[in-house]
Amino acid sequence: MAESIAVRVDWRALWASGDLFRFCFVSCGILLHATNETMIATIMPAMVGDISGVELVSWSLALYELGAISAGAAAGRLVSYVPLRTNMAVAALLYAAGALTCAASPSMPVFLLGRVVEGLGGGALVSLAFVSVERLFERRIWPQLFAIISGIWGVAAFAGPMLGALAAQYLSWRWAFGLFSVGGFAMAAASLIVLAGTAAKVEPRAAASSPRFPFLPLACLAVAVTLIASAGVSIEVVRSSILLLLGLVGLVLFFTLDSRSPEARLFPSGLFDWRSEVGTGMTVIAAFSIATCSFAIYGPLILTSLHGISVLTTGYIIAAESISWSVLSIVVASAPPHRERAIIVTGAFMITAGVAGFAYSVPAGSIPLILACAMLQGGGFGIAYPFVTRIIVSDAPEGERTIASSAVPTMQRIGYAVGAALAGIIANASGFSEGLSGATAAGVARWLFVAFVPLGMLGCLAAVRSSTKI
Repeated sequence: MAESIAVRVDWRALWASGDLFRFCFVSCGILLHATNETMIATIMPAMVGDISGVELVSWSLALYELGAISAGAAAGRLVSYVPLRTNMAVAALLYAAGALTCAASPSMPVFLLGRVVEGLGGGALVSLAFVSVERLFERRIWPQLFAIISGIWGVAAFAGPMLGALAAQYLSWRWAFGLFSVGGFAMAAASLIVLAGTAAKVEPRAAASSPRFPFLPLACLAVAVTLIASAGVSIEVVRSSILLLLGLVGLVLFFTLDSRSPEARLFPSGLFDWRSEVGTGMTVIAAFSIATCSFAIYGPLILTSLHGISVLTTGYIIAAESISWSVLSIVVASAPPHRERAIIVTGAFMITAGVAGFAYSVPAGSIPLILACAMLQGGGFGIAYPFVTRIIVSDAPEGERTIASSAVPTMQRIGYAVGAALAGIIANASGFSEGLSGATAAGVARWLFVAFVPLGMLGCLAAVRSSTKI
C-alpha cells in the first residue's frame, strides 16, 4: 500500500505548476513528426501525378529518416549547451521550413530537399520530447509520461494516412504539407512563451560532461544509404551493382566506426552477434524494419495505378496496420515472462506471412486479403517489438543499457532508410524507371514484396535462435 501511495501521480498539482501543460505542448512535436511520417504514403499517388519523379519515390522516406536519425542524436546533446525552449523553437522552424518547401515544390528534387529539412526538424522534436521528461519531471512518474507519449504516437500513426488520403482526394496534397508548415511555425513561436518559465530552462553543462557527437559514423551512414538509393534511380547493371556494393560496404563501415567510438556510440557491443540476446534481438529489429517498408512506400501508388483503388481506401488499410500494432501490443503487454519468447517468434512469423501475402494480394487487388496482410504485419510488430526491446536492454552489459534502450528505435529508423533505398532499386528495376502506368505497376507489384521475403525469414530465424537461449 505504501508503494502504491508513493507512485501516485498528483496530476492536478502538476497542471497547476505548469509542468504538465509544458509536457503536453512539447509532445505536440511528436504528433507533428509522426503524422507527417505516416502521411506520405497516401499522398504519393497524387504527388507523383503532379510533379512526376516516380523513380525517386523511395527517397522521400530514406532522406526523411536520415535527417531524423542525425537530428535526434544531436538534440540529446545540444540541450547540455542551449536551453530547451531554444532547441524546440529551432527544431520547429526547421520542420516548418521543410514542410513549406514540400508544399511549394515544383519538382521531385526540390520536394526531397524539403523532406531532408523536415526530417531534421521532426527528429529533433521527438528527441526533445523525451528529453523534456527527464528535465521537467521526477523519475517516479516517467512511466506514466512515456505511456502518454506512446498514446500520442498511436494517434499519429492512425491520423497520418487518413489525413493524407483526405487531403489528396478532396483538396490537394500540397495542402497537407501547408498545414504542417503552419503547425511548425506556430509551435516555434509558442515555444518561446510556453517554455519561458524557470522550470523549463536548462542550465548549460560543462562541455566535458556531454559525449561528443558521432559525426563520422553518421556521415558514413548517410553516404551509404544515398549510394544504395542512387543504385536504383537509373538501372544499369554495372553502375547499379557497384553503387549497391559500395553502399553495403558503407553500412558495414558505419557499424564498425560506431563500435570503435565507446564514448559516443549509438549501439551496444555485440550488435549482430547471435551468441548474445542483443545480437539476435537487433537482427530481428533490423531485418523486419527493412522488410516491411515496401507497402508503406509503394502500396497506395500501386493500388491506385493498377486497380483504381481510391487513396482513401488505402489510407484505411495503412491505418488498420497501425491499429493492429497498438491493439495487439496492449493485449500481450501483461503476458508472463515465460511467454515472451513464444510471443516474439509468433510475431516474427506473422510479419513474414504479411510480407509474403502482399506478393499475392497486391497484384490480385483483393482488398480483404491486402487488409489481412497489413494487419498481420502490423500486429506481428505490435506483439514482438516490446518484448524484443526488453530482452535486448536486459541482456546488454550494465554500463550499456541506456545505449541499448535508445539503440532499438535508432536501428528501426536505419532499417526504414535502408529498406526504402532497396525498395527503390527493386521498384525501378521492375518497371517504375520507365514511368508510372498500369503496366509498370503490374511489373512492380509482385517483386517488390517477394524480394524481401528472405529478410523476413532471417528475422524469423533470429527470433527462433533467441527463443532457444537459456
